[in-house]
Parts: sequence; structure tokens; C-alpha cells
Amino acid sequence: MYHKIDIKQSTIVIHRMSVTLMIFLSTCTMFSQAISSTILDEFKIWHNKFSHLYTHETEETLIDKWSSNHKYIQEHNAKNTTYQLAHNQFSGMDSTDFSQYLMNTEFLPITTSGSKYMDNIHVNSVPDSIDWVEKGAVTDVKDQGQCGSCWSFSTTGALEGIYYITYNELISFSEQQLVDCDMRGNQGRDHGCNGGLMDNAFTWIGINGGLCTESDYPYISGTTKDRGTCDTSCSVVEKSEIVSYYDVQPSSDEAMMLALSTQPVSIAIQADQRDFQLYQSGVFTGSCGTALDHGVLTVGYGTEKNDDFYLVKNSWGATWGDNGYIKLGRGDTYNNGDGQCGMLLQASVPTL
Repeated sequence: MYHKIDIKQSTIVIHRMSVTLMIFLSTCTMFSQAISSTILDEFKIWHNKFSHLYTHETEETLIDKWSSNHKYIQEHNAKNTTYQLAHNQFSGMDSTDFSQYLMNTEFLPITTSGSKYMDNIHVNSVPDSIDWVEKGAVTDVKDQGQCGSCWSFSTTGALEGIYYITYNELISFSEQQLVDCDMRGNQGRDHGCNGGLMDNAFTWIGINGGLCTESDYPYISGTTKDRGTCDTSCSVVEKSEIVSYYDVQPSSDEAMMLALSTQPVSIAIQADQRDFQLYQSGVFTGSCGTALDHGVLTVGYGTEKNDDFYLVKNSWGATWGDNGYIKLGRGDTYNNGDGQCGMLLQASVPTL
């Protein structure tokens, strides 16, 4: 069988392909002139790993933002401060992108008027350091994805901690159940991927009689960017009902360390700064405000190279930070005593 070929039309197609190829080669040349081949190789390695997060970006725009962050990382690390920066899944984002991706309406802070503080909890002495990860009370780092559900991860982390301490069993609890079910109309006050508050979630878990496991009610909102329909078919874990919760006295390292000596603590921080976005290791002592926009979990405190810190578990996966963790500077010099990134302003713990 033979196919008729339109030579004129084929010539036009070939011409268009040639023009496209010339444009592509020209673009690559411009990239090569702007940054070295070594940096281009680094970008390609990063791009192969994280390109799935940037399907809406052109490669030219993406490499421009990545290169800006690369320069920033190199300049910061050359200063030899208490902490180091590095590329991660957010390296292709500028400050606006990062804010829109994770922070927008994610956390809903409230005033602490009328709160029940932990003044009824006493210990004879506070240890010099404590690490609930080493003690076995902390599950693996999780990833909230592109969903403003940080509050649910902080909540489950606090529940996982006190459940282990009370019953000597580490269970991964379901964030998706909170995202789907802890809402208005179902005796809840949180807003799924549009933000929430750990104290609200503690209350809802008490009303619900406990929480289901991660395996029975797996997390999906990180990719769908929304809540699902509340599934009531799973069975709550026995004795996981939260009886009450206590807020930690604000702006007090002593109160925070006292609380941490008993269990992991849910906290709120400001996490929209560039250094926080690109943090890799060390004690984070960089500029950081108190406009609370992110819920995380404090799991210990200690000292590294004469720098006091709080160990904080984040919910951005293990590719961010120090395998998913950050060490926030500890001491009254941070934000006039409100804690690094405002971490001492709104902290709380559940009781079973």
C-alpha cells in the first residue's frame, strides 16, 4: 500500500520543526551563558526528582527561580552561621510561590484568653535535654502535600506521643479523618485544607470517642488539595479518646521545657521565611517573625555546639530540613521571649 505525500505541506512541517529546534537550542544557550554547566547539572538532578511538583511552570521560569535560590543558599552557607541551607522540593519556588503552596490560610490562630494552662503539672526537675524520637514516642515524618492541613498533623503527632507514653504502643493516627470529619455540621470547628487549630481538633477527637489509624483511614488530601467525604466506617483506636487538653503558658521557655519533659507538644510557628523554606541542618537562629501560620510538633530540646534548641517535627516530608526536622533556637533572646518563629505563643498538649 502506498500513501500520497504532499511535498509542499511536508516542507512547511519540516520548516516549523527547524524553527522550534532553533528556539530550544537558543534557550539552552542562554541558560548556559547565565549559569555554569556544573550548576546546570545540579539543576537537572533536582529537576528529575521534583519536577512533578512544577507541571505548571515553564523550564525557563523554573530554572530562574531555582538559580536564585541556589545563589542564596551558597551565599548563606559561606557565612558559617549556626545553620545550613540546601535544595529541597521547594527550591523551584520564590517567596510568593511558597506562601501560596503551603501557607495560605493554613493555620487559624486564636487568642489564649480563658485557656486552661498546665500549672497543675509538676516535675521535681527538668532534664538538660529530652528527645521523644529516641524514646520511641514519635512516628515517621509525614507529608501534608499541597493542603493546608498542618493542624491535623500536629494534632495526630501530639496524640501519638501521649498514647505511646500512656500505653507503650506507637500508633500512627489518621490526619485524613480530621480533615474530612472535624468540621461544622459534624460538631467540629476546623476547615480541612483551608486551615484549622490543634485545640479544636483535640476537642473533636474527644467528642468522636477517639481517632482511627492511618492505615484504616489513609491520607489523600496532599494530592487532591481538598477534603473527602467523612467516612464513619473505620473503628477508632481503643482508649484514644482525648479527655482534655492544656495550653502551655505563653512566652515561657521554662513552661515549654516543663511540658516537653512530660510529652511532645503541639505548637504554632511562622514558617514563610526563605531561610525556613530552604533549611537543612543546624540550629535555626535566622530572622523569623511571630505571624503564626503553621502547626508543627515539638518533640524535644537540647544543646548543639553551645546553641540551645528545640527539636521540631514538621509535616513536609523527609526531603525537607534535617530528614523532616528542624532545630529552632531556644532562649529568651528570640522575638522578645516569644520564641523562635513565635513557637512559645500558642502551644498545647492533650490528655487521655
